[in-house]
Amino acid sequence: MLTIAPSALNHSVLVLNKHYAAVRVVTARRAMCMLFKQIAEIVSIDDGSWLSHDFQSWREVSEVRSRYEREHHDWIRCVRFDLAVPRIVRLLLYDRLPVAPVRLTRRNIYARDRSRCQYCGNRFSTSELTLDHVVPRSQGGVMAWTNVVCCCVTCNVRKGGRTPHQARMKLVIEPVRPKRSPMITVHLTSEKYASWKQFLDAAYWNVELRD
Repeated sequence: MLTIAPSALNHSVLVLNKHYAAVRVVTARRAMCMLFKQIAEIVSIDDGSWLSHDFQSWREVSEVRSRYEREHHDWIRCVRFDLAVPRIVRLLLYDRLPVAPVRLTRRNIYARDRSRCQYCGNRFSTSELTLDHVVPRSQGGVMAWTNVVCCCVTCNVRKGGRTPHQARMKLVIEPVRPKRSPMITVHLTSEKYASWKQFLDAAYWNVELRD
């Protein structure tokens, strides 16, 4: 029986298809369910080599890591043992690649812009940010990746219903449609997700982050 801390269940796990191409990101809860159902295996990277693990072998690996490098992992606490939260799992039968574009959501826009106002350049908490239409709707602007940016309240009030040119304001970076989920980039700033990097080729795939 597993007794899993809620925080451990929510950690992100990269999912690969059977050809080792990345297809999406799921929670540790979902990844462990796939492992128990034997439709996926854990992939770990040790000294540059890819190693595959089923539940039993991952339990043995976790036992060693618990003794010698516990601080480098997140842990699922079980009755008789602890399991390290995997960072990558591979689907054993699934061979397709995702085709869905990155969803235009508030969360993804904040992630793309790194919670940074695109006019003054300062970073804010998400509660202090708004979304701004570069070309206002009143002037024909639409809700699109290339026309929506993060904006602090002060800059939003200053800009009003004008374009940046009309308001004599300049964008820090021109908004673009991301080729992969901006949340992936956020995760890659953390050392514990470094093992994802070699599987992330934005030239031929897009990742949709699923809650």
